[in-house]
Amino acid sequence: MVLDDASAEFHEFFERHHAELARLAHMLTGETDAADDLAADALLELWHHWDRVRRADHPVAYARGVVANLARVRVRGAVRERRRLALFRLPWSERVHDPDVAAVMDVRTALARLPFRKRACVVLRHAFDLSEKDTALALGISVGTVKSQTSKGVAELRRMLGPRAADELTGRRR
Repeated sequence: MVLDDASAEFHEFFERHHAELARLAHMLTGETDAADDLAADALLELWHHWDRVRRADHPVAYARGVVANLARVRVRGAVRERRRLALFRLPWSERVHDPDVAAVMDVRTALARLPFRKRACVVLRHAFDLSEKDTALALGISVGTVKSQTSKGVAELRRMLGPRAADELTGRRR
């Protein structure tokens, strides 16, 4: 099969970045099964606009932004669905008031509890080692917003996981 230049470029882009985009989708949604679908949907969207994307200054940042937007839509839909289902559930009277947090809480659960923008900033900055500028580009927000959302997200993780676990997660040394 003979590929034209644009097809060959996209194929190379796909091969180089698909796994990273799927990993980003997984970390943003916490859903293993949805990660590949979101990455594929994002890459399909990129293909439809490849002439414009390939001329962009940062095509990978654009791709990350598409994944983040698709993940945001998926998370918002899941939240709306949970709210709808909660209307039909009976209240649970046997709540645990003092759970063993160390045994129950893990990083994915803690990340899932963060609001989407904080989660996206923390994941892109610390799991993907992106700069503040690259994170801002990927999410379509300002560098200042990245700084504040990352700081607030890490502070919330610290409260949920404890300072030691949060420091390990973000690569900080005490």
